Amino acid sequence: MGMTNAVEHDKWTEIKIHIPVKDIEVTQNIANMVVPYGIYVEDYSSLEAEVDEIAHIDLIEESLLKKSRNEAVIHIYINPDENPSEALSFITERFQAEDIADYSVECGDCLTEDWQNNWKKYFHAMPIGKKLLIRPLWENDFDSQGRKILNIEPGLAFGTGSHPTTKLCLETLEDYINEDSLVLDIGCGSGILSIASLLLGAKSALGVDIDSLAVKTAVGNAKENGFGEDKAQFIQGNLSDKVSGKFNIIVANIVADIIMRFNCEVGSFLEDGGIYITGGIIENRESDVLRSFDENGFEVIERREEGGWLVFVLKKK
Repeated sequence: MGMTNAVEHDKWTEIKIHIPVKDIEVTQNIANMVVPYGIYVEDYSSLEAEVDEIAHIDLIEESLLKKSRNEAVIHIYINPDENPSEALSFITERFQAEDIADYSVECGDCLTEDWQNNWKKYFHAMPIGKKLLIRPLWENDFDSQGRKILNIEPGLAFGTGSHPTTKLCLETLEDYINEDSLVLDIGCGSGILSIASLLLGAKSALGVDIDSLAVKTAVGNAKENGFGEDKAQFIQGNLSDKVSGKFNIIVANIVADIIMRFNCEVGSFLEDGGIYITGGIIENRESDVLRSFDENGFEVIERREEGGWLVFVLKKK
């Protein structure tokens, strides 16, 4: 019988992540963020002990005995409607955040070069909230529906707006931005949140990312939307280490652990009465993040949720 029906390889993509056994738990959590279904783990670290409990050790199949005892493999299946490159870039970003260095990734039925050309298949113009339409640069056949158009060349590793946490942040910004808004965007990626803020009427936006390619992508995207350095600036930095001044809207769409690190710094850059918006938080980290907000003098004024992802809007206590 086999598994051909469960995973039709002409339609689904299989990503295999080889990791040390000690990193199984954290890798599994990251994999579950990418796909809440369809992952399985090969872990032979306690093979002999497990088999010994139920049968004689000699019965272990030869091919299994050859498997590595200190490496595990996590298999992720990406369904045909989803972009495998977004999944893979998400995984690698999260691995960096968790300091997992010793891993390798294989991808079934598609090579990275193909993904780069496959973007167009997965990413179409999409309305967000009440005022914005995100349009990839290659799509010319779209109806603006009277919305402000955010033109974007996403680049492989940076936000397109289709991820639930980016979408939630965009919808949240729409409710809080006005013509007096000075926006700081931490972990800006493609610059999508900074540019959206300016389209929604903000006075200026400063985006920061640790990745120089992200900064370059963001600068290009800002120009594509008609914003020069007088309105949109992007700098390479680690959280707020290169930031100065005060902002009345600070948005950080990253990961729970890094948000908790940033919570210690953000207060000195937020104007009194300013708004702090955080995204990229998976549900099972909610209590840790809430504790960190409280310890750093923030109160939650709004909580939004989509597909297991959370966005919080905060004010200084």
